[in-house]
Amino acid sequence: MTSPLLRRFALAAAATLILGAAPARAEPRLPAVDAALQPLVDQGLWSGSVVLVLKDGKVVHAAAAGKRDQATGDPMKMDTIFRAFSMTKPITAVAMMILYDEGRWKPEDPITKFLPELAGQKVFRGIGADGKPILEAPKSIPTMRELMTQTAGFSYGMGKGYVDDQYKALQVMDAPDAEAFITRLAQTPLAYEPGTQWMYSASVDVQGAIVQRITGQRLDDFMQARIFGPLKMKDTGFVVPPEKRSRFANLYLLSGGKLGPMPPGSGLLYMPYDKPPGFPSGGGGLVTTAGDYARFGQMLLNGGRLDGARIISPAAAKLMMSNQLPPALVDKDFTNGWQRLRAGYQYGYDGVVVTDPAKGGTAMGKGSYMWDGAAGTWFWVDPANKIVFVGMINQFNLQKLPNHEELSQAAIRDSLTAR
Repeated sequence: MTSPLLRRFALAAAATLILGAAPARAEPRLPAVDAALQPLVDQGLWSGSVVLVLKDGKVVHAAAAGKRDQATGDPMKMDTIFRAFSMTKPITAVAMMILYDEGRWKPEDPITKFLPELAGQKVFRGIGADGKPILEAPKSIPTMRELMTQTAGFSYGMGKGYVDDQYKALQVMDAPDAEAFITRLAQTPLAYEPGTQWMYSASVDVQGAIVQRITGQRLDDFMQARIFGPLKMKDTGFVVPPEKRSRFANLYLLSGGKLGPMPPGSGLLYMPYDKPPGFPSGGGGLVTTAGDYARFGQMLLNGGRLDGARIISPAAAKLMMSNQLPPALVDKDFTNGWQRLRAGYQYGYDGVVVTDPAKGGTAMGKGSYMWDGAAGTWFWVDPANKIVFVGMINQFNLQKLPNHEELSQAAIRDSLTAR
């Protein structure tokens, strides 16, 4: 266990990372958070973790536990760099909201306004008696609102069936650049009638391609200029340069109750992050630190502004963090990983929105906005309680363990109640 002196040092260091200057004294820690999450490290179920909590814009909890590298014993530190994977999605949403503020797109716009290559996409209706796919024109062209809410009809190529087989055959998600990605995507059918289902998909990668199409800038360059630079997110990007490799968390897999290195393979999960990607993935390509992501979360909590830097308007931040799905669609109970959309636990732009904590059965406050990543990272912004929570871990097969997201949410609720 970490000594009280080291804990106070971690808090001061975290405050420096987030706020730019250490506080006069260490802020109190939240014991309930340690009690909920530390056992997962102590029992060897997690390689390590970094957790950071802000309340009213101040660091109130900072904890680095376990190891960044199991082989060398190198410990986790507050500035350890993690693969964000799908926690890239809310950042891409902000990139889109910057362009929304500039009047470059509207929710009701058809996606084909920006990507005319997709105009010929059909909807997959099933396999006919002759063994051939039934493909028909959609009743309506997918809109930007549907794109921002994962209801546009796209898939990810990670499942089974005809549509996902087409993604794999065409190597849609392995495209060398944004233009090739759209060209390949245009050859696939939509998985369902736009607006009728929620499906975790390549929609956010499509958003990244639209950012490039509208601005003429690659997504990584746009994010650096318009988000990371202004927010002083100095360790966030699509590359881990040589001088930072010693801070990069290794990736692990929980198998048979034991931790082991992630086995070799191909695709986004195995990227070395040693050079700029040909196609920066808006859906899952970023690396970041808890401190950097907390700055991003605080910007959202502040209505689009942090330390004098205005990233998006209050109206854009509110739109992004408000439910965009009709009740009839949410009632279908769509699930992805730990996330199960339901009454009270709905969806905004590229992230969950808590509209009714009691109905949703969640400990987050009303109006909270959250999402997570494939290797266990998770965050939420709670405007009702003025909380920003960021948790970073680095492994797969977490569904075999207790739900760490719900554990941390309950711990924060209990900490607030105890005050």
